[in-house]
Amino acid sequence: MNITALSSTNLYVNGTESMTPIDFKMLAKTLETAEESGDAMIKMMEQSVNPMVGSNFDVSV
Repeated sequence: MNITALSSTNLYVNGTESMTPIDFKMLAKTLETAEESGDAMIKMMEQSVNPMVGSNFDVSV
């Protein structure tokens, strides 16, 4: 018998599950981590588009 499936089904039926302060903290940390990962990915993608633009320039007089 799958206890986790049974308990999650029970929570959906009752609909009375409330979040504890620990649940809120974990959710906040997960969202913060996802946001930081997204920001890092955006920076990497921006650099990969034209990595050499602006690093060198030629001047002729």
